[in-house]
Amino acid sequence: MEIDDELEYQLGEMTRKTHEMDIPVMIIIEGPPASGKSRLSNALYMALDSKYTDFVATRPAREIDLRYPFMQRFWNHLPKEGDINIHFRSWYAQYIEYKEAGITENIAVDYKDICNDMENFEKMLHNNGYEILKFYVNTSEEVRQRHLEKLKENPILKWKAEEFEENLELYNYEEEMQDFIGKDQLIPWTEIDFEHKNDAINTLFSTIIEKLEKRIEKEDTTPVQRIVSDFTRYFETELFTFDFEEESLKKPEYKEMLPDLQLRMREIQFQLYRHKIPLVLVYEGMDAAGKGGNIKRTRERLDPTGYTVNAVSAPTDMELAHHYLWRFATSIPRSGHIGFFDRSWYGRVLVERVEGFASQKEWSQAYEEINDFERSLYNSGAIILKFFLSLDKDEQLKRFEKREENIEKQWKITSEDWRNREKWEQYLEASEDMIKKTDTDYAPWHIIPGNDKRYARIEVLKRIISTYEKVLNNE
Repeated sequence: MEIDDELEYQLGEMTRKTHEMDIPVMIIIEGPPASGKSRLSNALYMALDSKYTDFVATRPAREIDLRYPFMQRFWNHLPKEGDINIHFRSWYAQYIEYKEAGITENIAVDYKDICNDMENFEKMLHNNGYEILKFYVNTSEEVRQRHLEKLKENPILKWKAEEFEENLELYNYEEEMQDFIGKDQLIPWTEIDFEHKNDAINTLFSTIIEKLEKRIEKEDTTPVQRIVSDFTRYFETELFTFDFEEESLKKPEYKEMLPDLQLRMREIQFQLYRHKIPLVLVYEGMDAAGKGGNIKRTRERLDPTGYTVNAVSAPTDMELAHHYLWRFATSIPRSGHIGFFDRSWYGRVLVERVEGFASQKEWSQAYEEINDFERSLYNSGAIILKFFLSLDKDEQLKRFEKREENIEKQWKITSEDWRNREKWEQYLEASEDMIKKTDTDYAPWHIIPGNDKRYARIEVLKRIISTYEKVLNNE
């Protein structure tokens, strides 16, 4: 059987439509050594438009890869809207490699939890419009042996046959993959027999065409999601009920406590590096609550080579073309380092919800997605602490007015800040929903009274230090 030229033409038409419709496509190709997946992958890559197609080959993990969360490489290669990624081997091959080789550098828990991370990753992308197609390429042992013998006969390619045979001895790849294929998954596998190359290519092309046709048809008939405001008319908070007068600290007491806590924080930074533990610190709160000043005092005596500060603003066009978690997932600190996030992925359920930048479906499903995302960081060894700096409305007004009066701080106050203030109750309700739905054992929220900046700075430092010491004692 010859390769069907009509199928190649139809495949080109379908992928041009998905590109025009901004549908991101991920095609996963797995298979054991010498199964023919390389030739099949190349045929597919050649048939697609290289302007918006990327070929991602998952190689064995290097030392630098082991410093990041398990799914990091795949977040880094996430296609933007309208683009196509061909994953030649994927998170499945990486999982098997880690498990069979006993790699544990960036995995702190049971491998079953990593399997859950992989499933959640696919579910999250699927729910956010990514089209994921999974193919397992295999053939008979006899055919694979013929492939290996041909490689051995070629002096230039002999090394490749030796590498294949070495991998067959090292990893129980086929048995592990059959376990995945046999499971009831949200996104099922399509198995392709490569005994006859042209048949295999036609099967691959026709399957992709069929799935993309269904997706395009579904996209054409899906109504546009309306932005719905569902805030309580007379909202009364349960979480933000501080007596701000009590939560305060005198200046002499603050000056006495701060240096010792900062020095302990510096010691912790070096201990984190020694034990290869990443620390993720998330700061949210009302405008002018003191997030930036709090971060400044926490990192004041740290070694700058061991931390990053991610000051989050409105997303760029490139960031908007990706999944909303992409710009944060690609900034997660490597093991032994600290990542500060001055605002974070919680923008999805705060500003995007309040200002109508996300539909109700988008922000409401984000709670589970964020919990799963943070769980995956925890599963890769991270300590995650989230601080919500709270202040009352009168104190915010005072700080806004001070900023306007101080020429050196006028840049800190914008018309957007005043506009957000008019929606104080909505932001308060969104913040309370966020904390209640994303406060977990592995990534807890700490609500910090922020009317007194000195008190808030000391309290955050204390909680970081006490959490780290608990983790170290448990280790």
